[in-house]
Amino acid sequence: MSAVPTSTIVHRSEDRGVTSIGWLESRHTFSFGEYFDPAKVQFRSLRVINDDIVAPATGFGMHAHRDMEIITVVLSGALEHRDSLGHGEVLRPGEVQVMSAGSGIRHSEKNPSTTEPVHLLQIWIMPDRAGRTPRYEQRAFAADRRRGRLCRVAAGTALETDDAIAIGQDASLLLGSFRTGERAEHALSPGHAAWVHVATGQVTVNATRLSAGDAISIEGEPTVIVEGTGSEGEILLVDFT
Repeated sequence: MSAVPTSTIVHRSEDRGVTSIGWLESRHTFSFGEYFDPAKVQFRSLRVINDDIVAPATGFGMHAHRDMEIITVVLSGALEHRDSLGHGEVLRPGEVQVMSAGSGIRHSEKNPSTTEPVHLLQIWIMPDRAGRTPRYEQRAFAADRRRGRLCRVAAGTALETDDAIAIGQDASLLLGSFRTGERAEHALSPGHAAWVHVATGQVTVNATRLSAGDAISIEGEPTVIVEGTGSEGEILLVDFT
């Protein structure tokens, strides 16, 4: 395997695309919907990170997807899911939802509260092959598993040491929450890369200070080091081949 050139690029929150349509305030890390930037289409198999705030009693009506691994993380509030496989669940902070769209699935995601908005991240990973059997799974990951450490919540390869939800791609998604002085390291295998997105608060990643909405892509480095530096920082780390 040839060496991967070293590359560390900071992607600032204010450079993201914007959708603002009354009931939805969304920030797009990559091209999505009416927002298109040819320089921001994807990073390896990572196709979408949408940072959404959905107003009370509104949401995304029933619509279709196929051949995409769709992961949803609620940061505050609650999100009600329904799909054509017969699932009806409410997703809350600390829980992770994986919907493998595969050969085709229809779903809706709505805010069931009449008073409080819901803040969520939705991540799309392109699958390693088309036409998989559609699948849905939702699982809680306790706060102490994410406090000052990185918890693997979804992955294409199972490990005996965790209970990550399966996805159809050789990638791992990890969540962590860091206060000042808390620190975690994540080793990258040769040829692997990482994308770290700051959901809330502030952290440093490999000595680069990042705030909510910022991200950093890392290639050719052996380690990702996350440190809390201010108000509590929640981060998403995606490890790719």
